[in-house]
Amino acid sequence: MTKVLLIDDDVELTTLLQEYLTEEGYDVATDTDGRAAIAAAAGNTVDIIVLDIMMPRMNGIEALQRIRKLSQIPVLMLTARGDDIDRISGLNLGADDYVPKPCSPGELAARLRAILRRVHQPASGASTDVLEVGRLVIFPGKRTVEWRGEALELTGTEFTLLEVLARNAGQLVSKQDISKQAFGKPLTPFDRRIDVHISSVRQKLGLRADGQPWIRSVRGQGYQLLVE
Repeated sequence: MTKVLLIDDDVELTTLLQEYLTEEGYDVATDTDGRAAIAAAAGNTVDIIVLDIMMPRMNGIEALQRIRKLSQIPVLMLTARGDDIDRISGLNLGADDYVPKPCSPGELAARLRAILRRVHQPASGASTDVLEVGRLVIFPGKRTVEWRGEALELTGTEFTLLEVLARNAGQLVSKQDISKQAFGKPLTPFDRRIDVHISSVRQKLGLRADGQPWIRSVRGQGYQLLVE
């Protein structure tokens, strides 16, 4: 049974979401303090964390920062509706996705399922064979990456996006195609998830000898993983 930790100080909403997710077959624990999420990540006691941003003791952004120093456990952020700054901040810090509040239990469950599929399954059309692109080595079965001989720490979503680009290395891949291959759904207008996650991957890969990033961005078109 998938273990979910739901962190939110809105007791009424938390109770509603917990009841719904439990009926959906999840094992759900709740708390009102971001520090509980850090402890769960450190102890590897849950499969995914749902983390509200606005909380009185430790807010979700601070908790996420500390979680990413300990673990790549999937994290879904709950954000205030229309607050793009919080959403982008969460994605930049390694959140896998976000849901604006107030949210329906059905929407939250759907987002959880999508994240867990990305974490536990290769991208669409991928095999479990080792994928090598220059000094980049991807192990789809284990969902791990080596870059220049060392382990590269990626979130589940970052891994999926890098795998899609690596399987199309040297080719320009549109954001629409990336969304379909990585997430199994078309890209919606004004959705910046792919841009933010790929920006994070680009930073982790560092720069080429010519000072350019390994992932090339073509404005309005898509992204290209450059080859050596």
